[in-house]
Amino acid sequence: MKPKLELKNKIKIVALTLGLMLPFLTQAQESGLGNWMIYIGNKKINKSWNLHHEVQYRNYNALGDLEMLLLRAGLGYTFNEAKINFLIGYGYILSKNYLLDSDDKISINEHRIFQQLTSKQNIGIVQVNHRYRFEQRFVEEDYKMRFRYFLGLNIPFKNTEGVKEKFYLSAYNEIFLNTESSIFDRNRVYGVLGYHLNKNIRLELGYMNQFFETRSRDQINIVTFVNF
Repeated sequence: MKPKLELKNKIKIVALTLGLMLPFLTQAQESGLGNWMIYIGNKKINKSWNLHHEVQYRNYNALGDLEMLLLRAGLGYTFNEAKINFLIGYGYILSKNYLLDSDDKISINEHRIFQQLTSKQNIGIVQVNHRYRFEQRFVEEDYKMRFRYFLGLNIPFKNTEGVKEKFYLSAYNEIFLNTESSIFDRNRVYGVLGYHLNKNIRLELGYMNQFFETRSRDQINIVTFVNF
């Protein structure tokens, strides 16, 4: 009975955490706290090749105030016993930027080509993920290049018998560096509570802070991962 009791207590803690975060979502329209709705899919073609696809709908506030629509897809190849994946892809980004001291927005279109290398390793029960991404960005009439490094940690919940449960905690930091004179672009810090719905689908609810060169921004992220 003890393992079941501990599981119930953990579920209560998770429910309480989600309950404490919900007011941020409902009050976001007034506070300016942003919200990202994200879908990330991965289709395994065979043991080596995979198709990546994702949709991100980013809002300045809770809902209905579009900041960015991001569509991304890529073809990946896995090697080294499924621990390393190289992927090349394309992204389309529609940004809606507010004009200074105005409620009016302008639309900016970006086409992006990117190459990335991801790797993972286990240190005890902690899974460590690395991602190195290089982007070639065609922003309207401008051309830019950017490097991104992502370091993530994934910690599963376990019961008293050491068996993994469906809930997990995750955190990551990602830094963005330009190839031009203004090298630093931004840095993202993210903490999340995740849940494995089944072996193919997991859900995440997390909090992110982005540091820019002269400002910062907070948002609540809701993410769905699907593996086919």
